[in-house]
Amino acid sequence: MNIKKFLPVLIPLLSFVIISLAYFSPVLEGKELFQSDIAQFRGMSKEVKDFRDRFEEEPYWTNRAFGGMPTYQLSTYYPNDYIKKLDGFLRFLPRPADYLFLYFLGFYLLLSILKVDWKLALIGAVGFGFSTYLIIILGVGHNAKAHAIAYMPFVLSGLLLVFDKKYLLGFVLTALAMALEINASHPQMTYYLLFLVLIFGIVYLIQAVKDREVKLFAKHIGLLLVAVVLAVGVNATSLLATMEYADHSTRSQSELTIDPDGSPKEISSGLSKSYITEYSFGLMETFDLFIPRFMGGSNNEKLDKESYTYRFLKDKAGRKQALGFAQNAPMYWGDQPIVAAPPYIGAVFIYLFVLAAFLIKGPLKKWLVAATIFSIILSWGKNFELVTNFFIDYVPLYNKFRAVSSIQVIAELAVPLLAIFGVHHFLGNTYTKAEKMKAFKASGILVLGLALFFTAVGASLFSFESYRDGNYEQMLAGLSEVLVEDRRTIFFQDSLRTLVFVVITACLLWLFMTNKIKRYIVIIGLFILVLFDLVGVDLRYVNQDDFISKAKIEKPFDLSPMQAEILKDKEHFRVMNFMVNPMNDGSTSFYHNSIGGYHAAKPRRYQELFDFQIARNNMEVLNMLNTKYFIFPGENNLENVQINEEANGNAWFVTEIEYVDTANEEIKALDSLKTKSKVILERKYEEAIGETVFEKDSTASISLTSYKANELIYAVSASRDQLAVFSEIYYEDGWNAYIDGKLVPHMRANYVLRSLMIPKGEHELVFKFEPRVIETGNMISLISYGLLILIPLGWFLRERQKKSFKPDENE
Repeated sequence: MNIKKFLPVLIPLLSFVIISLAYFSPVLEGKELFQSDIAQFRGMSKEVKDFRDRFEEEPYWTNRAFGGMPTYQLSTYYPNDYIKKLDGFLRFLPRPADYLFLYFLGFYLLLSILKVDWKLALIGAVGFGFSTYLIIILGVGHNAKAHAIAYMPFVLSGLLLVFDKKYLLGFVLTALAMALEINASHPQMTYYLLFLVLIFGIVYLIQAVKDREVKLFAKHIGLLLVAVVLAVGVNATSLLATMEYADHSTRSQSELTIDPDGSPKEISSGLSKSYITEYSFGLMETFDLFIPRFMGGSNNEKLDKESYTYRFLKDKAGRKQALGFAQNAPMYWGDQPIVAAPPYIGAVFIYLFVLAAFLIKGPLKKWLVAATIFSIILSWGKNFELVTNFFIDYVPLYNKFRAVSSIQVIAELAVPLLAIFGVHHFLGNTYTKAEKMKAFKASGILVLGLALFFTAVGASLFSFESYRDGNYEQMLAGLSEVLVEDRRTIFFQDSLRTLVFVVITACLLWLFMTNKIKRYIVIIGLFILVLFDLVGVDLRYVNQDDFISKAKIEKPFDLSPMQAEILKDKEHFRVMNFMVNPMNDGSTSFYHNSIGGYHAAKPRRYQELFDFQIARNNMEVLNMLNTKYFIFPGENNLENVQINEEANGNAWFVTEIEYVDTANEEIKALDSLKTKSKVILERKYEEAIGETVFEKDSTASISLTSYKANELIYAVSASRDQLAVFSEIYYEDGWNAYIDGKLVPHMRANYVLRSLMIPKGEHELVFKFEPRVIETGNMISLISYGLLILIPLGWFLRERQKKSFKPDENE
């Protein structure tokens, strides 16, 4: 057996495993990366995990957050999810090394399909995987985002195979890769991938028109569409469930036309423009792609003892406090609220990208350059409103996603792809020496000149002041001035760093062109440069210090003595935690049914209830949500707990109904509602109920006798018909009510709760969460899996039959 044939596969795979484990080496000791978002996720999903362990089934609902919500976008195992099993096979390394390995693998495959030398493809893969943005999202716990980004190159690989007329392989790879992409469950990243594919289609359609191959282009697109339809089909359960919940989430259009202060509400079918563009990349901030701390880096930079900040604070507050502040210095001076790290692509890759843009001819270059420019412009968000507002107003689904700066993932992929593709041809024989020299000079003037300019005079061009500096100046006079000096210093240091990397890279290429060094020296040199360039920046933000024990990861929130007291109460109730921002808190949900929660797509009506009522401390609303305990800061900011004796309980009977016609009237009616005796209902229920006043039955009772996340059982006794209100969240797409085993209709009450007419007598009332979308999706999924197997198998057998068929010589 010729082992050399397998080296382009074995060496990269082994290298990817070693590099992934080396960067995240603490995983070999059993430690895990502390990810703030994952800690919040563990809090939010604790009830789901416990339910799954106890009953060996999926609840599809949790009451731990926002009063209650579906788990479709939280933590759900769908039936017959074989794509997830394939994903698990590919991500065999311990987390987060598994995601890094997947970054490497997908990008290597993409470059290999472009017929790039495997050694250069390995460099490209490592450079893509270590792009600072892709590392920092792992550091903060955006695992779903990392997951979806990792499968982007796989999808593009399938697309390129089809356009290379390798139809069967391209079809299979596209279908599987797109299925994995969707299964990663980060719709925003998948949406951005579709932009990248759309730009590809436009560029290659123009080329097809020029070459008079429009029919062939249409064939390619048709084949890819079938593959994508199958990929969507195998993910039907999760997609249908997500689409269903989306209509109830903050990503959908509100029924309200007013804001909490009574002013007219911005009408949108999705998120508000201000929320969408809150994280907008500054125009000058774009240079972070080239110079890592152009805008100061992050909100928590680590400065050493030689920094102006440390030396200033050492004399004012002492060494310990000075070091603590300097290790988390607010160096970022841009306009985004929070930046964990700059989206640094790498000085080497930016230089090689520009070189390739001057050298390479053809649609591939046009596609990647256009995609890069497109993503950067859209990442500017509110800083380039002309384009951003057009996309928000007119491009389908664009207003469903926030943090427009994250669209730069397109550039994160396109830049290294064209860079390595360009180097491959620069070191090859595709272009003449004159063409190479022309591209070398042009890119050198542009990139080297830019790096030299910022190194030489950049520190005097900007003020390096942040809009937050006033707060620090109030803390300590003179502090803002030393922060500015440190920002200026690190700007110069990183500008010089970028200049050095560009110069060394340019020297390598120059020496090769002048026959001073061999090709393999250039490849080794580039590998070292890329690795040192990117890893050197990555380690500033994600390193071994971020790993902690597995036990701490699995139980990220300590149980305080006060919260332990609450857990002694075995009734079903909710907790309001004033120690945190309730609507961005998963910690309380780890132990209790929380009034708040932590999620990117909160239940829309509940968010509105919070904004209009809970944020104003409307006790009647907190009572109707059965808020039995309040956690609040006491002396020395220590936790205190107060019991709320006025909480309405799990269910209660009311004696009066107020009907309203609009959502505005309904949410405002809660301002003064006495929730124990009166209920607000929409006008559509009036005909079914008829009465507006019910005689009080002093002997009537209703109590919760059994609790499961997806099933609530009540014992009811009444001498006359009663209207009951429940402290549970109304969700029409799944929750069903049964009285003595018979399905009965229930209503939405008080904007978010459930209500039900109960006939006189003694009854067992059961609420069950029975989402039909799971059954429907599962059926579509199984059919799609069958087609995904049968179509390629039939295609393969047919092609094989064609090759083996030999016509009779007499014919």
